[in-house]
Amino acid sequence: MTQEEILDLFMNAMYASFKLAAPVLIASIVIGLLVAIFQAATQIHEQTLTFVPKVLVIALMLLVLGSWMIRIITEFFDMIFDKIAGM
Repeated sequence: MTQEEILDLFMNAMYASFKLAAPVLIASIVIGLLVAIFQAATQIHEQTLTFVPKVLVIALMLLVLGSWMIRIITEFFDMIFDKIAGM
């Protein structure tokens, strides 16, 4: 493999990981911000109050976007195995 092919493979891996992580991280950040605003307004500072909504939203996101995430990973590995077979 040439250096350009290796860099292209690395770029594709990073792009796939960003595509997989972004929806879950964005949802977690939004829920964390909403809970923080709620805690500041009500002066309730319970640690589980931030943890439970985040876990529920992340689980829901994984259920909703799971098939899309598996398709992204499958396409990436298909591309890797095609490159291996072409060597």
